[in-house]
Amino acid sequence: MYEIDVAILQWLNSWVFWRPWADALIIFRAEYFGYLALAGLVAFGVAAFLPRFFHLRRKNWEMILVAFVAALISRFGVVELIRFFYDRPRPFEALPDLHRLVSHSSGGSFPSGHAAFYFAIAAVVSRYYPKMSLLFYALALSLSINRIAAGLHWPSDIVGGAIIGIAVGLLAVSVYQKLLKPKPAA
Repeated sequence: MYEIDVAILQWLNSWVFWRPWADALIIFRAEYFGYLALAGLVAFGVAAFLPRFFHLRRKNWEMILVAFVAALISRFGVVELIRFFYDRPRPFEALPDLHRLVSHSSGGSFPSGHAAFYFAIAAVVSRYYPKMSLLFYALALSLSINRIAAGLHWPSDIVGGAIIGIAVGLLAVSVYQKLLKPKPAA
């Protein structure tokens, strides 16, 4: 598994320092692309106040609430619990010849907190708006791949984070719908 991790990481990282515009694109996607997912969630909330989409107000705000809760639990609960017991070094620590684009503290590579956070949001959106969720999954994947290219994560960190995020996101929707969602009056 380690050899596959290294091979994928080195191939993606080989694009670093190729062209300045490509480096800027990698940095933007690795560091700031996630804000587009958050803006997308806010757009669902804002759209619910428009007359055309007013009937979706409850559904949209429910989705936003569940998405944020799932993202926070996956990132600051599950990921931090795993990192407490397993402190994997980041690629730039283990491979001295790696091109490093983004400054970051050492340790705590597995699982990827960014992947867990944004894949949790995508998983929740998939239960409310399946077609729209493709954009959220694409965004989470792009952000994750660029964090590998920047030398911040191993590919297996991303896979672990994505699994955690998706599992927590789907579990959060299920728990909300079964236990917490208000029941219509009989």
